[in-house]
Amino acid sequence: MIDCQSELSRQRLGALYVSDRRGRMVSVNEWNRPAAPRFHLMRTTKAAFSRFRADVTDEVAAKLEALGDQEPLGREQSQSPAQEAKFLELLGHDASASRVWSGPVFIFPDELPKSESAVSIDQSNSHLLVAEFDDWLPDVVHRQPFKAVVVNDRAASICASVRISDAVHCAGVETQAKCRGKGLAARAVANWALAVRELGATPFYSTSWTNEASWRVAARLNLVFVGIDFHVT
Repeated sequence: MIDCQSELSRQRLGALYVSDRRGRMVSVNEWNRPAAPRFHLMRTTKAAFSRFRADVTDEVAAKLEALGDQEPLGREQSQSPAQEAKFLELLGHDASASRVWSGPVFIFPDELPKSESAVSIDQSNSHLLVAEFDDWLPDVVHRQPFKAVVVNDRAASICASVRISDAVHCAGVETQAKCRGKGLAARAVANWALAVRELGATPFYSTSWTNEASWRVAARLNLVFVGIDFHVT
């Protein structure tokens, strides 16, 4: 029997990508459909889940999955998979491994602080993003809920749903450089998570091992570790 966290993790993988009828990844599940990685392995404390892009051959996919099933589980997992070299070797036969990414995945505790200084962003007030978050302006309509902590009539830190399914929303976060280290991102993220829960979905937060600012947000909110992402583009 798969435990609750592992089932949520499976649902999260479904939210991350658009898949074909075989369950193969076709694209990233965002409105502009960026390319999916060739291989994604998510290790929880009790299970490992492998996903493959549609153009990975069945032979290579079967070998990758078999290796993924051999990964050690539990809470003392290493940051990189034990089979990483073999994964890359297998993918090297298919195409050159151009980018490797890894980082932890978290869910939210039951209790979260709510800050009145976080506002919902939609098309009516998207001007709050201008200048500092121009790259996010086309995303406003697609990435709801979208929360911002506003300072001096401008968004200082934002958090929005960047991957969405009925069951799961995944956070995307950015903070003005001059506003970092003040707890603003944690406030935006907490309000976003509460808004996702109001929709009846589970909020997830993930980051890379090297993103110290993002780790601080996770610590401030007492986020709960559930697993590790590893993917190769």
